[in-house]
Amino acid sequence: MKAKKLITFNKKNLNNWMNLTKKERYDLLKKNSLDYMDKRKVLLDEIRNEYKKISRENSEGNIKKK
Repeated sequence: MKAKKLITFNKKNLNNWMNLTKKERYDLLKKNSLDYMDKRKVLLDEIRNEYKKISRENSEGNIKKK
């Protein structure tokens, strides 16, 4: 399939993008969307874990001060 060879698109390979069939373009966009969602979920998990870690440290520090 052509879609497997073309991963990202920009001005230089616009013609390649236009030469893809409608289904290939749809599949590529869907795959990119899923990849983006996965990266976003991982980033959100990292942020949540970091926030929990900071919150625990702050709460432990407040308890020790009292």
